[in-house]
Amino acid sequence: MMFFSPSHSSVATGLWQDWREDVACVFARDPAARGLPEVLLAYPGVHAVLLHRVTHRLWHADWKLTGRLLAAFARWLTNVDIHPGATIGRRFFIDHGAGVVIGETAEIGNDVTIYHGVTLGGTTWNKEKRHPTLGNNVLIGAGAKILGAITLGDNVRVGANSVVVKDVPACCTVIGIPGRIIQQKGTKIQNPRGIDLDHHLVPDPIGKALSCLVERLDELENKQKHFVVAEETCGNCEAEGVCHGEEVVILKQAAGGK
Repeated sequence: MMFFSPSHSSVATGLWQDWREDVACVFARDPAARGLPEVLLAYPGVHAVLLHRVTHRLWHADWKLTGRLLAAFARWLTNVDIHPGATIGRRFFIDHGAGVVIGETAEIGNDVTIYHGVTLGGTTWNKEKRHPTLGNNVLIGAGAKILGAITLGDNVRVGANSVVVKDVPACCTVIGIPGRIIQQKGTKIQNPRGIDLDHHLVPDPIGKALSCLVERLDELENKQKHFVVAEETCGNCEAEGVCHGEEVVILKQAAGGK
């Protein structure tokens, strides 16, 4: 079976070894997985990855039409669209799976996890490298879009619904549209298994900025109160007409004030 050869693929192990690892990694990343029959029969993300292992080998064995037809069947079956030319590393997990799109020149490292609605898309019609490259242990939240021939380093986390269009260094967290780095780079994840699923634990820079504005307003209001008190205690002054205007002074005198 020549088309099962792993040539031109980043995965050095055989097809069966890939399948075993793809299934086994589900139990480490999805607490809802209760047994092997459930994972094999009821996980569309797993089905998509297992079928892609075959279509990718067909593609690089120059059985491109057969690979595309099998990929089209996998898309119909799982609602996950993975081009046969995409290079995917070991222990790749697509949780839920619905609406995931992975383009032809995408490259994905080992131990990567993505959620439903994720797109690894291109930004050009030229026949060249046009899809993202993901390092090892990358996690991409639901609905995120990674666009263009950019590179996400190892241990990168992308927040849900973010749109990333620029390179991201290793060990960073990216959120927003367009995506921006909000976690100091160089801080390695602490999970001993090398997988960080706490992608919801991210800072809120907008909330922090609003909080700072509120504190600043309170500070200015307190200063304004002190300023008003100082004005009222200035007493009878020959410059009062300049500070408050002649009309105010006349009204105060008419009311019996000094």
